[in-house]
Amino acid sequence: MATLTAGKQFGLYINNKWEQTGETMEVLNKYNQEVIAHISVAGKEHVDAAVQGAKEALKSPFSPYARYEVLMKAAQLLVERRDDFAKVLALEVGKPIRESRGEIERAAQTLIISAEEAKRIHGEGVPVESAPGSENRMAFTVRVPVGVIAAITPFNVPVNLVCHKIGPAIAAGNSVVLKPAEVTPLSALMLAELLVEAGLPEGRLQVLTGDGPAIGEWLLENKDVNMFTFTGSPSVGESIRSRAGLRKVALELGNNSATIVHNDAKLDQAAAFISQKSFNNAGQVCISVQRVYVHEDIAKAFIDLLKKNTEKLVIGDPMDESTDIGPMIRLREAERVESWVHEAVEQGAVIALGGKRNGALYEPTILTNVSDDMKVCREEIFGPVVSVGTYKEIDEVIAKVNDSDYGLQAGLFTNDLQFAMKAAREIEVGGLIVNDASAYRVDHMPYGGVKNSGNGKEGPKYAIEEMTEERLIVLNL
Repeated sequence: MATLTAGKQFGLYINNKWEQTGETMEVLNKYNQEVIAHISVAGKEHVDAAVQGAKEALKSPFSPYARYEVLMKAAQLLVERRDDFAKVLALEVGKPIRESRGEIERAAQTLIISAEEAKRIHGEGVPVESAPGSENRMAFTVRVPVGVIAAITPFNVPVNLVCHKIGPAIAAGNSVVLKPAEVTPLSALMLAELLVEAGLPEGRLQVLTGDGPAIGEWLLENKDVNMFTFTGSPSVGESIRSRAGLRKVALELGNNSATIVHNDAKLDQAAAFISQKSFNNAGQVCISVQRVYVHEDIAKAFIDLLKKNTEKLVIGDPMDESTDIGPMIRLREAERVESWVHEAVEQGAVIALGGKRNGALYEPTILTNVSDDMKVCREEIFGPVVSVGTYKEIDEVIAKVNDSDYGLQAGLFTNDLQFAMKAAREIEVGGLIVNDASAYRVDHMPYGGVKNSGNGKEGPKYAIEEMTEERLIVLNL
């Protein structure tokens, strides 16, 4: 992909061609707000052409081993071009360059895992012969692609979360119409180029950029789209589910992740992990620690350690190797976080650390003396703010964690196996992380939530189950 310049316009990728449109949108450097490129804005005719091309592509053979080869080659190319991709992430997301490199490495792993799973898709034998009158029959199932998948991805992890959708979709034999976030589209367009170079057949991937609500509406109207996979806000996810009808929908939505620190925990470990996993990517991660519940016996010692670890974090230019925390995705998001913190303070919260904004940069902030009905605890802040509350009893803290509209992941630091297993049974989340913070994730694990955090699972093996249909074959012998 050509060097980024303010005058550069990137087109839509439809049916193996790059197509520029008359209308464009700016892509900004999130640190200094300068224009780094322009993207084409798709209209309804582009959406329909992309869906039709994706549907036509399904008629051409694309064997599991061929899918494996393409995805493995793409992973190899991604590793080779890690630094190029990382620089674009640092610019268009504001993600620190070291963290950006880590995302590219993980994205390559996601493609490798998807490639491996392409060779493992299988059905099972069904003992229909055990039914009276069916003694001379045999049956088995096969898994077949769902067809055209519309993948709508967020701004915060715009390479790896794209790979988590298109990797399994391609591995399963589907075609994908990708709509990346309008504020971070460049890395997705680069990834499309890379997949073409890796040998992806024509039409198997289409990329539409532009206005998210409009493109989403046109995709929902198009009955040739067989499945929607979406990562983003609960309100949009609910709208997609209500409009999709009987078509498949997989949703990865919000969270206000809680992590418990019990009185038998290793405090140094807990404070270090929670500091690391509350503020990475400026707290703009679905499973970032937002709520911490610490046993009252150790609260002061834990807060002191958490402050000590957090004070070491460097805020600044994402391109600087020393930076730990860059800007938030938009100025208005940093202003929103600032207003939520001010509201919490007015309601009695205490700023133990941080609480200051400089443009789109917001300092890593620790709040104490919070109550669970404050907005910073009740809603998803999606910013570098963690609120610390206390508890006395195990049942009390489990109830506090569960008192949420969300349920993606939670963390628990304890050496009490009985507590850990009780929490595993009773905390209402898709994943409980013991002796680590809520934000732990590796790319082959099942990842998904309950309640307003969505439905369905990511992780290539589990996503492929969502992206295929089980078909029964019965033989009358």
